Amino acid sequence: MKKLPIDADYLKTVMLELLAIPSPAGLTDEIVHYTGRQLNSLGIDYQLTRRGTIRAVLRRNMPERRKNSPACALVAHLDTLGAMVREIKEDGRLALQPIGTWSSRWAEGGRVTLFTENGRYRGSVLPLLASGHVYNEAIDSQPVNWDQLELRIDEDIRSAADARALNIQIGDFVAFDASPEMLDNGYVVSRHLDDKAGVAAMLAAAKAVVDSGVPVPMDCHIVFTLTEEVGSGARAVIESMVSEVIGIDIGPVASGQGAREEGVTIPLMDSAGPHDYHLTRRLLRLCSEHGIPCQRDVFRFYHSDAGAAVSAGHDVRTALLCFGADASHGYERTKLSVLVNLAELLTLYIQSGPTLPEDRHDRLDSVDQFSHQLDADQLQRVDLPRPDPSELVQGRDADQPGEPAA
Repeated sequence: MKKLPIDADYLKTVMLELLAIPSPAGLTDEIVHYTGRQLNSLGIDYQLTRRGTIRAVLRRNMPERRKNSPACALVAHLDTLGAMVREIKEDGRLALQPIGTWSSRWAEGGRVTLFTENGRYRGSVLPLLASGHVYNEAIDSQPVNWDQLELRIDEDIRSAADARALNIQIGDFVAFDASPEMLDNGYVVSRHLDDKAGVAAMLAAAKAVVDSGVPVPMDCHIVFTLTEEVGSGARAVIESMVSEVIGIDIGPVASGQGAREEGVTIPLMDSAGPHDYHLTRRLLRLCSEHGIPCQRDVFRFYHSDAGAAVSAGHDVRTALLCFGADASHGYERTKLSVLVNLAELLTLYIQSGPTLPEDRHDRLDSVDQFSHQLDADQLQRVDLPRPDPSELVQGRDADQPGEPAA
């Protein structure tokens, strides 16, 4: 097993191309086409579900003497946050409903593309009180929520009839510009790094494995989901032979969090509960043994494709590998080096085989071969000295029952 060199130029190019393709959840066909072409160029076989979730497979290339060999799955999502037209107002402005869970603070001021059934229009998302020259300080006291925003389309629209004449309808998708920047100091700033940066890192890792020809001890399913931002994600695409699922996603950097814009962030728990004890510790060991910087974290308000797989009833070990990014679900910032580190760790994992030997079987007949999380020393009983009540009572003065002894 060895840490493979990552083609950082490929990773960067793929990430920028992904960011250029609008893909709010529900409007993802075009990004599926792009991702499929990337897999074709790498020579990696894949299948699509009816809606377009992609399951590619890096095939095991080592001889297997055992009858049972499980597979692993790496999962990243192609969908992003966005919005949909909820109402066409009398003045032709458009009310919006968010796609995914995100604050209207981050939508305000966004440049967007509205997609009709047969065309598109550009526009800006504005607060209802948009001009200080008109509303003075009232612009600073209006509430922060989606009902306080509206979409202004950059066309000659003065009424609802004008909007409808352009074939603008309720239910049209609104995609927010990613507006990516790659800085000379290594920082990457953009909307929708969640999770297009993760997708790019996963493809870069797959490229490194294919180019190097290293041994791959078990089939590795490389899965690209379409509905993570709205909660379902990997619920219906994990195959029965998969024994462990690793989600690849954003790690929110903030005060009180362990995530950093350096190295790989490995959360031990998120809103779905603790991730698998053995798998997460194994990933931490891989980082330690191969010089990949990493940090632990616990996410309080966070859902992922890995959690979606478990909630759907899949009996799999789960873990989450994250690129730390500041201001998640806004103008997110990370570093290219973080994504390279993430891809490096993925190449090591792909080469490493099942986390536990007994995972080759989906059922065991007894606990004899089942794993342990704690050893005998950790389980040893701790005896604390406890006073004998009778000795305490005998200390009292016998001539004065009930009174404290002198």
